[in-house]
Amino acid sequence: MRMTVSLWELAPTYGANKLNVNKVDYKSAGVDIDAGNDAVERIKDGVKSTFTSSVLTEVGSFGSLYDLKSVLENYENPVLVQSIDGVGTKIIIARKLGKFDTIGMDLVSACANDILVMGARPLTFLDYIANDRLKPGIIEEIVRGMVTACRDTGVSLVGGETAEMPDTYLPGEHDLVGVITGVVEKDRIITGQSIRPGDLVLGLPSNGLHTNGYSFARKLFFELGRYDVNDTLPELEKSVGLTLLEPHINYTNHLFAALDNGIDLKGIAHITGGGLVENIPRVLPDGLGVEIQKGSWPSLPIIDVMQSISNVDEEEMYRTFNMGLGIVFIVDPHNVDAVKSALKDLTKVYEIGSVVSGKNEVIIK
Repeated sequence: MRMTVSLWELAPTYGANKLNVNKVDYKSAGVDIDAGNDAVERIKDGVKSTFTSSVLTEVGSFGSLYDLKSVLENYENPVLVQSIDGVGTKIIIARKLGKFDTIGMDLVSACANDILVMGARPLTFLDYIANDRLKPGIIEEIVRGMVTACRDTGVSLVGGETAEMPDTYLPGEHDLVGVITGVVEKDRIITGQSIRPGDLVLGLPSNGLHTNGYSFARKLFFELGRYDVNDTLPELEKSVGLTLLEPHINYTNHLFAALDNGIDLKGIAHITGGGLVENIPRVLPDGLGVEIQKGSWPSLPIIDVMQSISNVDEEEMYRTFNMGLGIVFIVDPHNVDAVKSALKDLTKVYEIGSVVSGKNEVIIK
């Protein structure tokens, strides 16, 4: 990883035909190169621990080299799949709590889940961390979360960028972006085109809001409910802040537990911004919709609390939050038991609805 810094002009002051300039340096302009180097030293061992034998470069290289030969030996017609994502305003919760060790996990999971829906196996990850003032300890925490998520799923964290940009971000602000690359066999890409009426929709539970709807959640809890991140509620096992900060589940191992057992997953939808109603139609062929049976999976306590704070319309909840489901599989009815069996050691699987002929939409019944 390397540090990129912003450039700006330092305007000298003149008087009595003499240039009056106090000693200035980059640090006085708001960019601390030493802090950037310190951050790299703190994270480099963790980053290197994610490397597979395919990674050919060291931390700090201008670019990242990744040898595909051994990876692609098991593919006849490999297709690279890439995605880019962030964590949204969930980073504000981390800042309020002063706890940044899970937000990197969120970043990897949000990106990975987006390519899993096509059947791709994640290979490499790149990150971008921007802030107003670089604090090596916070960078270390953020990257530690990325390292954990990458190691848990066999992904190499091959590089990143840390940008210290005074006057661009408010004090204490951070912005995170991740880019993931994976591979899938061309004739095994999951497109949703084989979905038919009568196929069943299976839901895999989330453990919280994941990384979507946080602007709305913050309004409900902190503006309307007037709660603090450290407040506790009888409905929640943890404080408000820690409940909101629960890490986004990475479904890589779940997906390949099914695919590696030869189970045909016709369609997959990552339930991100827009919830069930916006994301499931993205994988449906024209002329097909989905009917979801409300109550066919457990409700999340945090969802119930938010809805009670301001009597939020249920339709608005469904189009904003994941409502307790992080990803859905669409399968032939004959494969339902096989999916449940393959995932039994990882998660519960809920039958939440079915595919129907008609408008390309989700109907909550």
